[in-house]
Amino acid sequence: MTHNGSTNPSTAMATVLVDELARCGVREIVLAPGSRSAALAFAAHGAAEVGGVRLHVRFDERAAGFLALGMAKAARRPVAVLTTSGTAVANLHAAVLEASHAGVPLVLLTADRPAGLRGTGANQTTDQVKIFGGAVRAFADVPPARAGHGEREQVASWRSLVARTVSTAGGGTNPGPVHLNIQMSEPLTPGPAGGWAAPLDGRPQGEPWTTVGDPPPALPEPLDASLRTVVVAGDDAGPPARILAESAGWPLLAEPTSGARTGDNAIRTYRLLLDDDELCAQIEQVVVCGHPTLSRSVTRLLSRDDVRTLAIRGATGWTDPGHQVARVAAAAEPDRPPDEGTAWLRLWRRRDAELARRLDALLAAREELCAPEVAASVSAALPPGGLLFVGASNPIRDLDLMAARYAVGERRLTIGNRGLSGIDGSVSSAIGAAMARESSRAFALLGDLTFLHDSNGLLVGPDEPRPDLMIVVANDDGGSVFATLEQGAASYAGSFERLFATPHGADLAALCAASGTPHRRARTRKEVDRALASPVGGIEVVEAVVRRDNRRELEEAIKAASRA
Repeated sequence: MTHNGSTNPSTAMATVLVDELARCGVREIVLAPGSRSAALAFAAHGAAEVGGVRLHVRFDERAAGFLALGMAKAARRPVAVLTTSGTAVANLHAAVLEASHAGVPLVLLTADRPAGLRGTGANQTTDQVKIFGGAVRAFADVPPARAGHGEREQVASWRSLVARTVSTAGGGTNPGPVHLNIQMSEPLTPGPAGGWAAPLDGRPQGEPWTTVGDPPPALPEPLDASLRTVVVAGDDAGPPARILAESAGWPLLAEPTSGARTGDNAIRTYRLLLDDDELCAQIEQVVVCGHPTLSRSVTRLLSRDDVRTLAIRGATGWTDPGHQVARVAAAAEPDRPPDEGTAWLRLWRRRDAELARRLDALLAAREELCAPEVAASVSAALPPGGLLFVGASNPIRDLDLMAARYAVGERRLTIGNRGLSGIDGSVSSAIGAAMARESSRAFALLGDLTFLHDSNGLLVGPDEPRPDLMIVVANDDGGSVFATLEQGAASYAGSFERLFATPHGADLAALCAASGTPHRRARTRKEVDRALASPVGGIEVVEAVVRRDNRRELEEAIKAASRA
């Protein structure tokens, strides 16, 4: 990598930065094209040509950010995003916020004008310094490269900075996004000579400039196994939540994206059972793992002052919406082995089985396809080794109620953007997740508004990598989740459609045709199941048409079934 005066400073800096990213384990780079970031683009292309990284190009920075988010979430390793200056950087903000709250390692390299042009009215120049505020774990404003002025020291500083930044993004107990704002001086393309003379080499044998060891594993703290306890497993709780519940003989109340919803202790209808005052009055202790977000009944449980609440620290801290957590631990285990098949667990299992039967019978008796049935079909179709990305709003709540019972060890991965539970970028995140993980099948389950919100995610260039991904859209022509909330009450009927339901009347088939995405429409459960069983390959869309005008009625019927 020696350059005898034939390389300009910006090319030298970009080459070193991208090379060190690859040395530090970054395997995926997402690029949104621009002028100021040209040197970074050429460096990323060069690294991809020699096989050091895989390059993905998107014209929409928001889609680029969420594509990288999906990759990093599924692969559990840092992914880099390269953009130009100005509003391009601002368009990453939603993905950065989601990554921050979900503990997802993103490495953002944003090109910028030299600092001397800030505040001068220079084109596409704004204040990008700490533009993401406290949402990033680390930030550096990197000055332009300067030929002939301590070139070796500059190379060392760039490599050290990248190694430290990537380590911060993916390591330790607080992973998340990091931001390097790179001031780039002209020329920005590799062609013109620029007088850079020093070698750009890193450590021998492709080693990172700095290697950071893993923290020691935490010792589990003992929990009182004599108390009637439930384990609440929210987003990204992971297998430890299941292992804790099974080791103590406790019911496991696990959300679909918890990574813990397998095995015999998982209670499918927990969300409805938590509305049973008689059953919940018996709970004496709650252990909270991950980031639960789906249910007001869980929030009510975590807010009770007559229940001992403990939390297991996760990637972004711990969850305590009711301000009742008495103890936070890095890991936990019961202080004594449980009795075989405890009466407490048997009670929850029996109640769960009874309610599940009533719920399935209720849905089977309906003549029309409904959204919970779509979720049930997708869950049943997910094979061992499969991947499911689930969107916010009703789809993940429907999946929570209808998810199939999975055996332990079959490597099904269900993920979603639950850090802030937004509908932003879900198509791109699902595509990214499907590309980052080798899966037997990959599905996404989205609502129609979530799908439309990121329809740009379908616009993938002809030379870009693309996965096999079936996107299932439960289309009820609007925001039906609001029908189940206070806004959906009859007293607000006069304003509900415009303010909350927001019907769009979009032709999803035509939208898919515009991007060359295969599309099929299903109106019955059998048609949904047939479509799920016959993928055409690549990115494809299955539109499941359901009603919205009866969603509140359906929710009330489900609640009535839980009280029967």
